[in-house]
Order: sequence, then structure tokens, then C-alpha cells
Amino acid sequence: MKKVVLLFLLSLMITSLTKGQTIGGSFMLGFPQGEFKENVDRLGYGFQVHGTIWAPSKMRPFTVGINIGYLVYGEESFKRRFSLTNPDVYVDVNRTNSLANFHLLFQVSPFTGTVRPYIEGLFGGAYLFTSTNIESEWNNEEIARSTNFDDYTWSYGGSAGLLIKIAEGLGDVGVLYLDLKARYMFGTEAEYLAEGSITVDQNKGTVHYDVLRSKTDLLTIHLGVTAYF
Repeated sequence: MKKVVLLFLLSLMITSLTKGQTIGGSFMLGFPQGEFKENVDRLGYGFQVHGTIWAPSKMRPFTVGINIGYLVYGEESFKRRFSLTNPDVYVDVNRTNSLANFHLLFQVSPFTGTVRPYIEGLFGGAYLFTSTNIESEWNNEEIARSTNFDDYTWSYGGSAGLLIKIAEGLGDVGVLYLDLKARYMFGTEAEYLAEGSITVDQNKGTVHYDVLRSKTDLLTIHLGVTAYF
């Protein structure tokens, strides 16, 4: 069921970006909260994009759309023997703990002018996954990649932000805004891995996963741009 909902949100996002009246994106920093912070006490980073069906105005100060984001909340890199049969050959191993989210977006922006405060509500889901890839230590060419563990969770929350006008009359873009906002998302329980959750016994060729489980609340700070068409 969750996969169907996430695919629906993705398709709606594509429609919004193709026909929408506002399009934006931002870099973001992520701060795990609550139970999630107890297991992942580090700063995450990533990006998000959004599109709405129409631009909010004084006469119609609300709009709806889609938001998609990607956040890295853990990373590990080290060298390992390529295999038990080739113990004298080493490769670079890179492991990444990631969170991708897909949300319906409801925005209220009742003000006009150079500075436009707004609030948002979001509802959707998140996909948490850990992947590992190995690369040649000579040219960084990827040899193999695998998803070690993944899970889905529902999430909902809200944002408060400011749009600051930086340009207007740029071809098809009516107004371009600097977009600053803070967002808090409540995530339901999920199982996931963090830094240090995978233990590999190279002599026996075995692997152990220390699976964590908690709610996945997340605070993010955003810096980006939004275009009004």
C-alpha cells in the first residue's frame, strides 16, 4: 500500500513540475529529533524540490502541490579486501544511510510584496534505506552496489518560511524569490540502520545488521529559490 501511495505522489510531482505555477528547490540540513536522535545523533544534509498547481495570490492565498526530498543521515568509508580468494586486492567501500520523502503539500501565503511569509502543511511518506557500493582504489570506478536494508514510514508536519524577492520579469518566470524556511516532520515508527549498524567478519565472510527501530521525527532548515510563473 505504501509503495502505491509513494508512486502516486511521485507522478503527481511530475505533473506539478510540468504544469505548475510555482517551482522551487532548496538545500537542507537535517536534525533528527526525539527517538530518532537517540539512534542518529548527527547532522544530515540533502535537497528538496516542490511544485504547486497555481501561484498563491491575495484573492486565492492558498495552493496545493507536491514535495520530494532526499537526505543523507549517515556515511562510512573504508578499505577492505576484495574477497577471501583475493586477500591482497583492496577496494574502497562506501556506505550511505539515506531518507527519501514524498509529500502532498498545502501552502498558505496571504501576503504580497518583496517579503512574503508563508506556512505549509505536508502529508505523505518516507523511504529509509542503507546502500553500499565498492569502487576501485585506482580510478574510483564503481564495481558493485547493493541496498542492504530499507523500510517505509508515514510522515506529516509543517513549515514556516519567508519568500524574499530577488528578481522579476525573467522570461517565463514572473518573480524569483529567495526561499528560507524551517520544517518539522513527524515520522511514524520504522526500522533502519545507522552508522556502525553493519558488522562484517572478513575472515568468515559473514555480516550482521544491528537494526534500529523508532519514530523518525526530523527538523530541517532550508535555503533555496522559488519561481512564480
